[in-house]
Formats: sequence, structure tokens, C-alpha cells
Amino acid sequence: MGTAERRGAPRAGGARLTGHRDPEATDRDNPEGVAESSGQGTDVLAHEVRRGAREQRYYRPLWVEEPARRRRLPDPVRTAAVRAVLLIAVTLIQAMVAFLCTMAGSWLAFPMVISSVVSTIAATWGALDVWVTRQVWNQRHGVVSVPSSTARALRRERRRTRRQERAAERAQERIRRRGGAGQLSHS
Repeated sequence: MGTAERRGAPRAGGARLTGHRDPEATDRDNPEGVAESSGQGTDVLAHEVRRGAREQRYYRPLWVEEPARRRRLPDPVRTAAVRAVLLIAVTLIQAMVAFLCTMAGSWLAFPMVISSVVSTIAATWGALDVWVTRQVWNQRHGVVSVPSSTARALRRERRRTRRQERAAERAQERIRRRGGAGQLSHS
């Protein structure tokens, strides 16, 4: 049921829908004939109301898009995070295999324990890489507002080049409007 139907807005043929329903109820919770017409009560009006409700139900969107609660991670940080997750997953699998091989008394236990130790070091490096990459990205792209941030200088530089480009475009436009006067060559 749409907002207009819930508030009793006029429908086709002068019928008003006055059926009240629980706000938590879905369309399946209400039988089709729940909407009552406040007009004459004829079968034609009731049929129109039911048909309108059916049509509205048909055009109801499947889902409602909601804005993201948090912004997406920057690409380099996301790449480092994926790499870290993969390293940690492989490390956990190796540790489990090493444990099972040790319990079974297999010859593979010693190499698996050694590789698990190496993988643990690599997984720790991967987790630190995510942190360092995030800090570097924040420093370069102006998320952290501190005097040592290089982002401020980069923004200043970008603004300066944009200003110079706009000034050059305005000068060229001025020359074109004058009909080429002041132009040294015809290129």
C-alpha cells in the first residue's frame, strides 16, 4: 500500500481508500479486499479499488537503495587489505594442517610447522602493510589535517595550475574575440 492509499487519498471514480493497516505488515498480510470505499459502496468502485491496489503492488520496487554508511576504502588500501586477508587465511590453514600432521605423526609435520612460522611472519607483515598503506594514503590525499601533511601542498599546486590554465584560456578567448589582433603567427 502506498502513502496515498494509507492517508485516504481519492482514487479513480471518487473512491477513497480508508483501510488502516499495521505499518509493519507486508502486502501479503492484507487480503485483497481489505480496502473499503467510503463512497457509494457499489461493486464497481470496490472492483476499481482492488484493481488499483493490484496494479500498485505490481509496480512496487523490489528494493530500496540506501546510502552507504561508510565510504569505500581507497584502492591501494583495499588491495593491501585483500592481500592481508589471503595471507592470514593461508597461515591459518597451514597451522591447522601442521597441527593435524603432528597429531598423526606424519613426516610432513616438521616442514608444515616451519612454513607456518614463515607464514605467520608474512601475515603480520600483511596486516602492518594495510596500516602503513592507509596512513600513507591519508597523508597524501588530505584526510589528516596536520601541518606536516603533504596533501595541502599538492592541493595548492593543483589549484595554481588550474588557475594558470583558466587564465591562458581566457587570454586565448580574448584574442579570438578581437579577430586575431595581437597574434604573432597564424598557427
